[in-house]
Amino acid sequence: MGANAQTTVPTFVASQVLTADQQNQSARTGVPVFAGTTERDAAFGGAGEKTLAEGQLCYLESTNVVQYYDGAAWATVGPATAGGFVRLAGAAFSAVTSVTADNVFSATYRNYQIVFDYVAASANPSMQLRVGGVTTTANYNLQLLKFDNGVVSSTELASQSAYAIGESSSFNCASTATIFRPFDATPTMFQVFNARTGSSYAKPIGSNIFGNQSGSTSFDGIIISVSSGTMTGRYEIYGLANS
Repeated sequence: MGANAQTTVPTFVASQVLTADQQNQSARTGVPVFAGTTERDAAFGGAGEKTLAEGQLCYLESTNVVQYYDGAAWATVGPATAGGFVRLAGAAFSAVTSVTADNVFSATYRNYQIVFDYVAASANPSMQLRVGGVTTTANYNLQLLKFDNGVVSSTELASQSAYAIGESSSFNCASTATIFRPFDATPTMFQVFNARTGSSYAKPIGSNIFGNQSGSTSFDGIIISVSSGTMTGRYEIYGLANS
């Protein structure tokens, strides 16, 4: 957490003696600052804490946004024309076994898009859903269509531990993955478009992977990993505006 991050929004009572830290915390920020949605939700309504009410503001470090409470749910403050793509997370990575992005799925967006590309990988990268920092390793069901040298092949894979986001560990690869309603407590649907080079850049290969994670779990994050060795590349995660 940053220097301004809070874990509670206190309510003071008459004759209470305030510490310097309590007064400094209030003076440093115009709105309470939280590491993510988990810390935000835990900061209201407990013993000695403010009751959450319409008009409350907050800032989230995880997504760099200001939110307001409308009396029923948190909504994100943004420009009048926020656009359809809202960047929530992303980073370059080099020679790592995995990258994680937690607290990126929320009620603010229904669907998300992930852009993932790598220039080197020791094994085929795969993606799994997470909640509360814990990875879900079961109930991924896939249909894979592969386009290679003018030939189309298909494979069905049920009850997998992950789903593929890269189909080749040997050459440059780029993928876009659309994740449908991961934060809802319903099966999460996904579709991945993957493009990569074959034995030369003049021989592109592609695949379309679609399927689901069939559990009724509300997910808040992802992990992309390789089963052995390392990978080098970049990922970006975007929220798709609801309207």
